[in-house]
Amino acid sequence: RGGFAWIGLYEPTEEEFDSVAGEFGLHDLAVKEGLKVHQRPKVERYGEILFVVLKAARYVEEREEVEFGEVHAFVGSDFVVTVRYGEANELVEVRRWAEGRPELLRKGPYVVLHAIMDRIVEDYVPVVEGLENDIDEIEVEVFENKPDVSKRIYELFREVIRFHQATHPLAGALEHLTVVE
Repeated sequence: RGGFAWIGLYEPTEEEFDSVAGEFGLHDLAVKEGLKVHQRPKVERYGEILFVVLKAARYVEEREEVEFGEVHAFVGSDFVVTVRYGEANELVEVRRWAEGRPELLRKGPYVVLHAIMDRIVEDYVPVVEGLENDIDEIEVEVFENKPDVSKRIYELFREVIRFHQATHPLAGALEHLTVVE
């Protein structure tokens, strides 16, 4: 009747995921992919179902490091199934936002995918700001000849590389998505 379901799972067991996958007729290869964690961002189509992997990130000030998570989204004509891994990617606010805009939801499940992607990319801004702040602090430490500054430089370098590796493939995945849809 023009509606769709959004099922959200958090680190499901294989049995839990299989139950949802069976309900929505997810392709066996899509199910296998959906249970794999630590994937690069990508967009793949399995028949009529779109499978998207997104890397979420958040900056943890107390530890001065970036924490990563993943969101796997399966989008069909009448459903969205999201599978979250890690703490860096709560979708409660996205769901609240979407439910407050029924005129957008009437356009279908791809609106939800867009909102999820928008939120994940928007959440990169505080990560970049946190890393930039760390760089500024290290510059001060270098000029003040503080001990252990080389260790901190190395740790920051690793964080920047991890963030780049997690987010850089997103551009290619998004480009593929514009071609797919």
